[in-house]
Amino acid sequence: MSELRLTPALGYLVALLAGGLTTLSASPFQLWWLGPVAVGLMYLGIHTLTPGQAALKGWWYGVGLFGSGTSWVYVSIHDYGYTGVPLALFLTGLFVATLALFFAATLWLYRRLTGPRLAALSFAGAWVLGEVLRTYAFTGFPWLLLGSAHVDSPLAPWAPIGGVFALSLITALTGTLGVEFLRRRWSAGALAATLWLIPLALPAQWTTPSNDGSTRVALLQGNLPQLIKWTPEGQRTAANTYTELTRALDDGVDLIVWPETALPMLDNAAMPVLERIQATLAPGTALLTGIVQLDERDRFFNSVIGVGDVEGEYRKEHLVPFGEYLPLESLLRGLITFFDLPMSSFSAGEEDPAPIHAAGLSIGSAICYEIVYPDLVANRARDADILLTVSNDTWFGASIGPLQHLQMARLRALENGRYVMRATSNGITVIIDPQGNVTTRAPQFETTGITGEVQAMQGTTPFTRTGSWPAWVLAALLVVPGIRWKKKEIRKKR
Repeated sequence: MSELRLTPALGYLVALLAGGLTTLSASPFQLWWLGPVAVGLMYLGIHTLTPGQAALKGWWYGVGLFGSGTSWVYVSIHDYGYTGVPLALFLTGLFVATLALFFAATLWLYRRLTGPRLAALSFAGAWVLGEVLRTYAFTGFPWLLLGSAHVDSPLAPWAPIGGVFALSLITALTGTLGVEFLRRRWSAGALAATLWLIPLALPAQWTTPSNDGSTRVALLQGNLPQLIKWTPEGQRTAANTYTELTRALDDGVDLIVWPETALPMLDNAAMPVLERIQATLAPGTALLTGIVQLDERDRFFNSVIGVGDVEGEYRKEHLVPFGEYLPLESLLRGLITFFDLPMSSFSAGEEDPAPIHAAGLSIGSAICYEIVYPDLVANRARDADILLTVSNDTWFGASIGPLQHLQMARLRALENGRYVMRATSNGITVIIDPQGNVTTRAPQFETTGITGEVQAMQGTTPFTRTGSWPAWVLAALLVVPGIRWKKKEIRKKR
């Protein structure tokens, strides 16, 4: 099969389709095998395009991916941001179109700097470097990375070694090598097959349970309406709901977890409620909750604090733009209602925070959106024997957002060989084991709680020790052979 030549318009339509296929590879659809197909469609014909055409093809891919995969942004803007339908549609479209520029930039640079030599390798490497850029540029948005879809695929054993970017690289290589295989380059097929067969020989588990036995935990889900949450009525309802759920637990629970901002009030107002609850707990029982803290300098923090057998606290380090802080605040604040969401003036907590110690566990915390950042979570896992994430996924409504969010939390458990306790306001509240499997799960949109057992884990995975940089370096090295060195070419012509 020679280099495929499509009209630019047809190529852009294929790119739009490929973006949608990538969404289908992730949760809740979990058709992980579509990821390589999507990359293969983007790779086909790329060398017949000018850099500008390649950029436009990448942009259309991004529109297909984020238009189908992050449609939940509309729910946040319209349903909970008090924004009318026309403006909500415009802002959602602007969000999608802006994120798609990352793929436009990636493919423009690829065509501008590389040629067809070893293209199957260089294209895959460039793709992953584009994902790295999207993860960190302008605070980052590492949502729907190619590798996130593979927590349940045969590639999953690669996760504790190289993390999500290694999974993305293997997925991209599978797509490009698959195209070369169809061109009767049989060695490409052999290499792709090898990447999928190696996991059969990898260790099933890199960490081991400690000798301290298991800890019985309860994760509570209040399912409170977001629109009235911060009203006096919502505050009373929240206090009563979580008090009743906690009192209904049996005496064998060692650790109780409430979700992000379970009590919609400042910590000083919430403390009397927490102290009354503490008085009813069995000796040695710990309670952790998400809460808003106000410090002596009048700064707000999205935090996790505890009562009972608890030492330490956690303040969210990586904040969500527009949700927890407002970029260009002097210009945007007050412009539209969406820019005046409650509690949208948070400060960031300190980097490299110490773990929380509760119920005999050393707990690394990540609040809501932080769990999608692989290196942030790996940093927490290095000093902790278990991971905790509290979240308020009410902002996603009944969309696919919470299911995507859960999938990424499962991948963090697999990458680091740690249990993850995930307590959310209205779902999906789960306990995840070190292999990324959900052991206990609460139904969405119900006022309920789950109980289960977790264990402190000893040792670290290769990914926990190194983070993502080996995968980044490998991706960059794959790009290098495909670079066109113009000076050398000029000398050869002379």
